[in-house]
Amino acid sequence: MISNENGSQTNCDEETFLSSYSMDDYDRPSVTTDIVAFKIRSVTGDTYRHNSKSTLSILLVRRGEHPYKDMWALPGGFLRKDETVEECAYREIKEEATVEPISLMPVGIFSNPSRDPRGRIISNAYLSIICEDVVPKGGTDAIDARWFDVLFCEDSGICTMTLTSDDVVLKAKLKKVKTIFKKTDFEIIEGEDLAFDHAGIIGTAITLLRDSAKDYDLIFDFLPETFTLTALQDVIETITEVSLTPANFRRKISEFVQETNEYVTGAGHRPAKLFERK
Repeated sequence: MISNENGSQTNCDEETFLSSYSMDDYDRPSVTTDIVAFKIRSVTGDTYRHNSKSTLSILLVRRGEHPYKDMWALPGGFLRKDETVEECAYREIKEEATVEPISLMPVGIFSNPSRDPRGRIISNAYLSIICEDVVPKGGTDAIDARWFDVLFCEDSGICTMTLTSDDVVLKAKLKKVKTIFKKTDFEIIEGEDLAFDHAGIIGTAITLLRDSAKDYDLIFDFLPETFTLTALQDVIETITEVSLTPANFRRKISEFVQETNEYVTGAGHRPAKLFERK
């Protein structure tokens, strides 16, 4: 139906309706994507007395343009007219950090009207897991790209986050405000070290990743096709920051994995058996 000169509505076909429809009659916010890419890295101890350990790391880029020029942020950018949101996410992480993700998982939509000083911009955030040992490099409008080790602690609904890469330390304090389905939203109490509302997006992504790890979901994406149970346990402990007893872990994980006929090579006289996901 369309309105006539008197303001009443009359029946019309779709072609007639579209000919009188104007997109300019409605607000049209810009759309962006932000990618929270995680990797588990091995960090060598400070001395020969300390063995290497695993740490959860996140990929950040240093912005080369205003706003928030020279500040660290998630890789991402504006949606083009000829692409889907997912295609935009793939393109932006490859352009800004020269990293090509294998898959993307939706984290949520972030639409606070004041989240971007340039205007009304809605972000679609995605979680990505990088398994291969890749070294990110800044590209397009990002002048640097690095892996930052993640420390994320919660106490009575208040989360403190520290992201560290060599001499760069970024900190934020977040407050849980609501959880809808599996998306936990945060209010940024302190977060000036990161651009936009990216501290809150990272907090949401870390919470989602930890919850998924507890259900033995996503964890296999951090590993090659075949793996040892020790490596799998290490992935879960690194993500959740909770130690597990090997016997209890192997009992719970048994329904998700199966043995292969392969063993770790070059591991001494008693090599470990390799497993794969069922």
